[in-house]
Amino acid sequence: MESTNPWFSVNWFTWSKLQSFDWEQPLWFYLLLVILIVLLIRGLVMARFRQRLPIALTKKDIKSDPVSYLRIVPPILFFITISLLVTALARPQSTNEQVEQWSEGIDIMMTIDISESMQIEDFRPNRLEAAKEVARNFVAGRFQDRIGLVVFSGDAFSRSPLTSDYELLNSYIDDISFDLIENRGTAIGSALAVATNRLRESDSKSKVLILLSDGDNTAGNIDPITAAKLAQAYDIKIYTIAIGKEGKVPFGTDFFGRPRYVENTLDETNLREIAKIGRGNFYRVSDKEALEQVFGEIDSLEKAEIKETRYKDTTDYYSIYLRWAMVFFVLWLLTKSTFVTSALSD
Repeated sequence: MESTNPWFSVNWFTWSKLQSFDWEQPLWFYLLLVILIVLLIRGLVMARFRQRLPIALTKKDIKSDPVSYLRIVPPILFFITISLLVTALARPQSTNEQVEQWSEGIDIMMTIDISESMQIEDFRPNRLEAAKEVARNFVAGRFQDRIGLVVFSGDAFSRSPLTSDYELLNSYIDDISFDLIENRGTAIGSALAVATNRLRESDSKSKVLILLSDGDNTAGNIDPITAAKLAQAYDIKIYTIAIGKEGKVPFGTDFFGRPRYVENTLDETNLREIAKIGRGNFYRVSDKEALEQVFGEIDSLEKAEIKETRYKDTTDYYSIYLRWAMVFFVLWLLTKSTFVTSALSD
């Protein structure tokens, strides 16, 4: 962005202003060091070989004349002129760079089981809350993908359409509870059908359905395998996740507040077949860490290529210092071509 300071402002010489520049040819500053060394050698040589005229004066006749110090004015002006020229040659610039990132994006429907068994506490605090947290982390890692949400138990319904408003989507995830659907059971086929209905009109090159459940299909009027074949017809890739441990698992407390244990089993056959039909993967997870790893793997497998376009707006300021160099050059000529030089040489 171009500065509003006029070229004759002294602000161009502040340390903060000089630090703010990008220097296109900074090697020119080494020339200043060379010039300083040359001037130093010249001063030493002149001091060593300058002719001296011995004159006998009394101490009271030796007086210091302040005017004599003006003899250093021309060399100083000359050095300032050279310094400003070097600064101009170093090409001070300011660059405003903007990066625009974009991708073709992926459409993803997360389909989460909220049946009563998702209250089992082999995941902390329970299976559903663990799944919600991992789902939020998964959303946070996406870029410009549209993500939707379907929940199901005895019935299935769309909780959120495909959206890239991740803040809104996370609010829908936060509000998931067991009270959203009254009918009990696990309608996997219905869940696949609802998610497929959301994805079927998508024109995205990649459409993904993630199904997370802890039970067998026990409700709904659509067979899961038929629903999976319907999704495959719309070129939807399906990942299935079976969540939960086998055997005795904690589920609530008894009359005395002690953990109550229930027997948990899960037939993986349907979920495996669904993933196979959908050309995706099947996963079995028994703890939250494993669930996070699964979502991490899906996240890496379904990444769209992120492209970026960079815009650079560069403004040169060498002309500012070139003008200042001309001013000091004129001043140097005046001191070299007027009575000042003559007076200083006498």
